[in-house]
Amino acid sequence: MRIAIVGGGPGGLYFAALTKQLNPAHEITVWERNAPDDTFGFGVVFSDETLGGIENADTVVHEAMESRFARWTDIDIEFDGHPFTVGGQGFAAMARKDLLHILQERVAELGVTVHYRTLAPDVDELRQTHDLVIAADGLNSAVRTKYADAFGPTLDPRANKYMWLGTDRVFEAFQFFVKQTEFGTMQIHGYPYSDGGSTFIVEMAEDVWRRAGFDASEGEEFPPGVSDERSVARIREIFAEELDGHALLTNNSKWLSFTTVRNRRWHHHNVVLLGDAAHTAHFSIGSGTKLAMEDALALAACLHEHPTVEQALTAYETERRPVVESTQRAAQASLEWFENIGMYAGQDPAQFCFNLLTRSRRITFDNLRSRDPGFAELIERGFAEAQGLPESAPAMFQPVTIGGLELKNRIVVSPMDMYSAVDGLPGDFHLVHLGSKALGGAGLVMTEMVCVSPEGRITPGCTGLWNDGQRDAWAQVTSFVHERSTAKIGLQLGHSGRKGSTRLMWEGIDEPLAEGNWEVVGPSAVPYGAGCHVPREMNRQDMDAVVADFAAAARRAAEAGFDLLEVHAAHGYLLSSFLSPLANHRTDEYGGDLANRLRFPLEVFDAVRAVFPADRPVTVRISATDWVPDGNTEHDAVEIARAFVAHGAAAVDVSSGQVAKDEKPAYGRSYQTPFADRIRHEVATPAGAAVIAVGAISSYDDVNSILLAGRADLCALGRTHLYNPQWTLQAAAEQEYRGPGAGWPVQFAAGRRKPPTSRTDAVRPRLALLREAPQDAVHLRWTPGRPTA
Repeated sequence: MRIAIVGGGPGGLYFAALTKQLNPAHEITVWERNAPDDTFGFGVVFSDETLGGIENADTVVHEAMESRFARWTDIDIEFDGHPFTVGGQGFAAMARKDLLHILQERVAELGVTVHYRTLAPDVDELRQTHDLVIAADGLNSAVRTKYADAFGPTLDPRANKYMWLGTDRVFEAFQFFVKQTEFGTMQIHGYPYSDGGSTFIVEMAEDVWRRAGFDASEGEEFPPGVSDERSVARIREIFAEELDGHALLTNNSKWLSFTTVRNRRWHHHNVVLLGDAAHTAHFSIGSGTKLAMEDALALAACLHEHPTVEQALTAYETERRPVVESTQRAAQASLEWFENIGMYAGQDPAQFCFNLLTRSRRITFDNLRSRDPGFAELIERGFAEAQGLPESAPAMFQPVTIGGLELKNRIVVSPMDMYSAVDGLPGDFHLVHLGSKALGGAGLVMTEMVCVSPEGRITPGCTGLWNDGQRDAWAQVTSFVHERSTAKIGLQLGHSGRKGSTRLMWEGIDEPLAEGNWEVVGPSAVPYGAGCHVPREMNRQDMDAVVADFAAAARRAAEAGFDLLEVHAAHGYLLSSFLSPLANHRTDEYGGDLANRLRFPLEVFDAVRAVFPADRPVTVRISATDWVPDGNTEHDAVEIARAFVAHGAAAVDVSSGQVAKDEKPAYGRSYQTPFADRIRHEVATPAGAAVIAVGAISSYDDVNSILLAGRADLCALGRTHLYNPQWTLQAAAEQEYRGPGAGWPVQFAAGRRKPPTSRTDAVRPRLALLREAPQDAVHLRWTPGRPTA
């Protein structure tokens, strides 16, 4: 094959070296516009997994890299003068210049042609004269831009400002400095890359950047290789203590805004994107060089394994895309955490440290406990002490209060529609369903959305509370929960609005009924999506009737014995549709700006709060973002939550979306938790309200991690409890917890020991036990010239 590579960075050179080894007959040419000694940046970091792949693929390159690595296992965090060290992580770094020299020498000895200081020919020409064209030309890829229609790139420039610098202070570990300055929070991401230097990245929010005067160079064009020396001098002043008398080094250093790059496709005919041209991930979670070299490994292998270029490129994208997208999800969470770092300025220093470490949701409490038990113990003890709670319990089994309601633990069975009622009447199914969840150990069990009127149902199978017969049926459920368990039970109250009069979920979710339709209403005559009902726009008389229906249902909920009542103002149902500009196009006092859109939902909430007993809490569920352009965002959610808390909401249950059919949620592990986190810190905690996180939380480790980091006060799990009604009790058994936070029904007490399984762990030899490394071996420091222990 004749292969053209546009870009002579680590990704392009490494691909050339690997592919030439696999078949020396390949004719490979690289064009690199810079000189071989030109390099921007200081150090690059690799994981053990990536290094394993490099070692297997090219021992020559690996051995050369290995000889230059700085290795360590610790992360040092200094938060406003409070230092912490967490061990057991595992890092290897080297100078970017050294890596380039290794790869340059390798491709030269293998016979790859490299044209330095040379722009590549036009890609259309390369396509005609070569079998394959690799676009390894970085973030601002000209090749990607030329074929933008085919690749479908999206570029997401972020607001934070950062500058890539170096220092001759050799850090002994990964180093985070988080500093509270008179201008706001600033942070340093630092790590050693040799025995003579460390990377030193300074980052801050744009408003902090402006207040500190760094915007003086805004708009100024710096030639390639020229640094913003005025800003660098200012950084030296601000971080003089952290530099500790050492020099601050520059290399094309200027203020940047990180841009996340994604592409709909990575290849077009015989042109393929590699590295930053295809994807970027924020520097706080990993190295773009690492991802590019992993791309090169996969692409070289796929080309060798498949008979045609098209098959190879398809296989490459199929193999790499899920890995990259997973990394990008973690990087996005990390990026957004650092964008909002000032929000955590008031956190306890140890909790802040844990929050920082778990920001991407890839590292969890259990991960840290296995790596550094001492640090994990510090975090768990601090969580208990901060709330005056027993130290012995995992965070999820610590008690919590919502308003005046005391719960034995912090697990909530999330509301889940069962579509199994007849004329709104709950039956034996609901008794068994909710009763089993209460027996399963959760602190609070929530009903599905219970509808305030026949016209307020989603489907004919939805439960209601518009008559006394329904009240009495619900009373049987609450009596069972109270008599047979130590759980509390709450009722979610709602009105379907424009999403009503639809089929049962398993017959066609959101599809209108084939017969037996009823009129649906909404703030405006705007359907939920294509093929859905067009609602009738509500008038004042309609609103008054709905307020009265909510109040009457709330009275019956109290009479039925519910411990808590949640007003459902999420997921595109009636109150949610008033809140969202996607559904609310009104021009009267109930439409327009957010204050007007809040008016009717608050009227309903006030009516419910007025009739529900004062000693029992009323909470609210909201959609924190609509996941649609021009819809509500997390910033609107803060103000929505603030308004409900001001009207007496004892807790905010933070969900998202389901407001419009064309939404595009960013699904992922605990993906809605950042919304809960923001509302907790900006609204709920200062006002004495609780926050409930929900959404793809599936393990007790996730729950403990969220709680210990201070991102929520409780966690609600839905599908997890459908999979295993005893999930909470099983989590207690897995963690070897016995206490009031997980009281087993006496009838089930014999099952509280984890059942034995087939033996998979061998008995370890006695001498091996004696020779186990001491505890402090988890802390490996990079100290050139001294033993690393």
